[in-house]
Amino acid sequence: MGPPKELKIRLIKVESGDRETFIASEVEERRIPLGEVSIRHTASEVIRACKGVKVKGKFRESYLLRAFSVKPVLITDPPIPREKLNPPTPSIYLESKRDAFSPVLLQFCTDPKNPVTVIRGLAGSLRLNLGFFSTKSLVEANAEHAVEVRTQVQQPADENWDATGSGQTWPCESSRSHTTIAKYAQYQASSFQESLQVGDEHIHTPEAKSTGKIIKFGTNIDLSDPKRWKPQLQELLKLPAFMRVEFNGNMLSHVGHTILGMNTVQLYMKVPGSRTPGHQENNNFCSVNINIGPGDCEWFAVHEHYWEYVNNFCEKHGVDYLTGSWWPVLEDLYRSNIPVYRFIQRPGDLVWINAGSIHWVQAVGWCNNIAWNVGPLNSYQYQLALERFEWNEVKKVKSIVPMIHVSWNVARTIKITDQETYKMVKHCLLQSIKHIQIQRDQLVAAGKKISYQSRVKDEPAYYCNECDVEVFDLLFVTSESGNRKTYMVHCEDCARTVSKSPSLAGVVVLEQYRMEELMRTYDSLCVVRDTHT
Repeated sequence: MGPPKELKIRLIKVESGDRETFIASEVEERRIPLGEVSIRHTASEVIRACKGVKVKGKFRESYLLRAFSVKPVLITDPPIPREKLNPPTPSIYLESKRDAFSPVLLQFCTDPKNPVTVIRGLAGSLRLNLGFFSTKSLVEANAEHAVEVRTQVQQPADENWDATGSGQTWPCESSRSHTTIAKYAQYQASSFQESLQVGDEHIHTPEAKSTGKIIKFGTNIDLSDPKRWKPQLQELLKLPAFMRVEFNGNMLSHVGHTILGMNTVQLYMKVPGSRTPGHQENNNFCSVNINIGPGDCEWFAVHEHYWEYVNNFCEKHGVDYLTGSWWPVLEDLYRSNIPVYRFIQRPGDLVWINAGSIHWVQAVGWCNNIAWNVGPLNSYQYQLALERFEWNEVKKVKSIVPMIHVSWNVARTIKITDQETYKMVKHCLLQSIKHIQIQRDQLVAAGKKISYQSRVKDEPAYYCNECDVEVFDLLFVTSESGNRKTYMVHCEDCARTVSKSPSLAGVVVLEQYRMEELMRTYDSLCVVRDTHT
């Protein structure tokens, strides 16, 4: 049991006349104090430093080092003049297909200073057939496919009235139900016909003052099944690699299992006024959104730098920033000196939401949209994903992306060409190894048996059944009230609480990776020179 042990031997050459012999000399290993261990040290040195260390309660060290931060410094002092609080949105007009595949486009979209980029007419320049995603095509392909419906009150995009209609507020509630593509298509069409009869042309303009009528928004339509949605998914392969649902340089392609709507495509079917409330993407990942048309959408976006201010507004208005439904009152943001990007997305336009950007969207006309997430492996994206991973744990919210699991998979499979990203990933692995080794040693010292059970293909990452925190490598498993077929995974803390036993009686501890395997991955991670630059 325990990590691999080694005895270092130095061979000292001794010359005697015309003969050479060697004397073997043991080298005493110097043990580095745990507090001094860094990414410069080898896995063996890290393991040695962990020996005999006792940790009470949870291992609470961060997976991120402040010194490695790559966040841009946004100057907010002195206050931004009022007219500059609505900055122009970076909009790229592609001249040709070649422009879409230029590395400059990737650099621009992922630049930490640009919270959002609109790529105008992308569908046209790439000859994307968006007709595959039209309501008519969707009905023909899968009429009975499930649609989640949000029932909302229609109102102007820059307003959000409380229930009494007496003042503007942040909470933005909607009730949830379900229907099918065919039934929603019927509703979408009849809503359009109705507008023609009442001569409701004003609804096409973003400035429209609408009537406060009840509308239905068809959301979260899952297009992940490659058999059912083959022509649709194939069409999206025409996109530049960094925007595709699957791409080797995309961290979400290394999760090893499906995360619906993140590493799969989701569709939205809208009537005027349909709202996607304010949010940052799960774990601050980037997102891609294409408007299929025929109508427009209006977008609002704020740089990640201001998320804590927005969080404070949500708290003040009694709505949960991470899990609640909210629509920012623009005046509140302007008064707090927060710039808001505001723009119209036309049919064929692609909106790239950069890592961590806060955004909210309203349909101006009748339209469909498709969207998914991407995680380009760069230092800004990686830092923000891990920051949100740790903040989610504090707020007891499940991280939809298992960042420790993903970090190890990235280290095994992607060649990292950027020094900053390398340092962050290496530090995360270092913290992970420390955590596992200290936990392992304490279990063994307490006489707890650890059983090795390697992972199988497509096995999902694990989360604690009680507190939703990601559980990596060492799984604490119980069977549900004596039922041997239903097993539940816990983190160590919750396993102790559930078992009500200091010796973890009734809890099986499974180990999914050999420590040698993790050590090899850690030691072999290095920066690879990018031959394309």
